[in-house]
Amino acid sequence: MKAAILVESAKPLVVADIELPERLEYGQVLVRVHASGICGSQIGEIDAVKGPDKFLPHLLGHEGGGVVEDIGAGVRHVKKGDRVVLHWRKGRGIEAPTPRYRWGGRVVNAGWVTTFNERAVVSENRVTPIPGDIDFGIAALLGCAVTTGLGVVVNDARLRIGESIAIYGAGGVGLSVVQGAALVSAWPIIAIDRDEAKLAMATAFGATHVINTARGDTAEQVRAIAGAAGVDVAVDTTGSVALIEEAWGVTTARGRTVLVGVPRAGERVRINTLPLHFEKRLVGSHGGQAEPADDIPRYVNLVRQGRLRLAEMITHTFTLDRINEAVALMRAGGGGRCLITL
Repeated sequence: MKAAILVESAKPLVVADIELPERLEYGQVLVRVHASGICGSQIGEIDAVKGPDKFLPHLLGHEGGGVVEDIGAGVRHVKKGDRVVLHWRKGRGIEAPTPRYRWGGRVVNAGWVTTFNERAVVSENRVTPIPGDIDFGIAALLGCAVTTGLGVVVNDARLRIGESIAIYGAGGVGLSVVQGAALVSAWPIIAIDRDEAKLAMATAFGATHVINTARGDTAEQVRAIAGAAGVDVAVDTTGSVALIEEAWGVTTARGRTVLVGVPRAGERVRINTLPLHFEKRLVGSHGGQAEPADDIPRYVNLVRQGRLRLAEMITHTFTLDRINEAVALMRAGGGGRCLITL
């Protein structure tokens, strides 16, 4: 099968033929991957933003849609023929040993889930079955972007009706936060980005106001919209130290600042911690604390009812052999979610 392999950090992925393991271990599931999203954290993994990569060469990708081809011993939550979402947050079932693929004479490592490969050996607890009529591209978004974004709203921020929110970064996760904020009737919903196309998408998905960071003082504009005290919730999806500090600064004295993006290794954020002693909260998000087995079926229902608009989030589609073009587009910040079809 073909796979995109990270051979060297901060270098293009190598698309090559690799061999599957000879047999499935206890708790493993073999999935034919049909579509994969590219999450910003995958760009960070390519660039080793958290530090030196000890597992090279290895496979990547943690949000996808596919069909179960085979199951190992002990698997009971999915069966052959099931259409599934592949996700990195733990779901139901077994956390199996991670697979090892062969590439010529080399071993290629992988985690509990990968999606930049035509077939993937994944742990049972990284797949959740969905109805057969759900598009593979939508399934891919449910693997990370959407579950994270909606989880930020309901779990991390606990955003309430009528509260104000500012979202830094209008990529896949940011747009999902916008949609989640609109679902709970927040106001105002302020989307912040440097890309006009993304801001236009944010407006279409429910943002009441947008701010282009290239045009004037962003913090001043947030306060002009929400009031001098700032917003009840500020969410950073970028990992930019400067924007994290700004998000903290525009959050009200008893509000919540939620960090989704992760700064590079060695970078430090400087904030005044005194407000933490007086009910202001700084929250680090881990995938929105999503529970895939519970959340994904509920979100599928919202998609079917037209309450969640996921297909419109996909602005570019690439085949696996063009994955480095998709990565370059993500780096440039262009468009919405990139989809890889396999």
